[in-house]
Amino acid sequence: MRLASYALNGRPGFGAVQDDLLVPLAARLGGGIEALARLSDEGALSEIHSFIQSATEKLPLSAVRLLPVCPSPGKIFCVGVNYAEHMRETQRSPTAHPTIFLRLASSQIGHGWPIVKPAVSDDELDFEGEIAVVIGRGGRAINEARALDHVLGYSCYNDVTARDWQRHTSQWAPGKNFDGTGAFGPWLTTPDEMPAADAISLTTRLNGQVVQQATSDAMIFSIAEQIAYLSTFATLQPGDVIVTGTPGGVGAKRTPPLFMKHGDVVEVEVAGVGTLSNPIVAE
Repeated sequence: MRLASYALNGRPGFGAVQDDLLVPLAARLGGGIEALARLSDEGALSEIHSFIQSATEKLPLSAVRLLPVCPSPGKIFCVGVNYAEHMRETQRSPTAHPTIFLRLASSQIGHGWPIVKPAVSDDELDFEGEIAVVIGRGGRAINEARALDHVLGYSCYNDVTARDWQRHTSQWAPGKNFDGTGAFGPWLTTPDEMPAADAISLTTRLNGQVVQQATSDAMIFSIAEQIAYLSTFATLQPGDVIVTGTPGGVGAKRTPPLFMKHGDVVEVEVAGVGTLSNPIVAE
């Protein structure tokens, strides 16, 4: 099942994507996409599947504006330096625990929206294609062996970074949180229609050229490990987002560096989900 948040005539909603159509679900479930947390229960998932198949109200995807998959998540955890190739190119040493930083919900944009190149930043706007995980069933101190049972679904994320602002201090938050830089979409795919969590392929393209490519089995800390670790200090809640790390190939570590500029188009493709595409515009 593919699930999307959207706006129609300025009003937000969410629904199930079927080819080029969308079945609205807000009236059925109430609330936002967080209401879909109960899809973690197999009975509820079957019920929603049946509703979608018999639904008479369907919208053309072309008629809506896709929002970030979770427009207002309570928490967005980002995992840094989580692929060995990226660790090597950044010349960092292995750590015993995941490197965690936070992204603000207000920095997020949806599929097709422009990524805004900040006017106050130098020309160092970098791509970071990543696999996003949306929590369905919340919890605290989640056992790693059962951690994937808490996943509502997977999506594409571009953790776009203003590298010069990232270097201002040892804390990365300024470079990671400019408005209009956290691309999230186009939709979420539930685990039953995804590859295994350790076999999800990820590809980033800039102007049609592949710049990053990896599979989730190359992560230093697996998705299950990330969920278990985060839940030791924070209670995970439905709709929380985990952005699981970017592979090697980022623009800042290329020779010469490859940064995004006005007029470029960047794409992040996650197997089982689809492709998130955004143009770059100067502020």
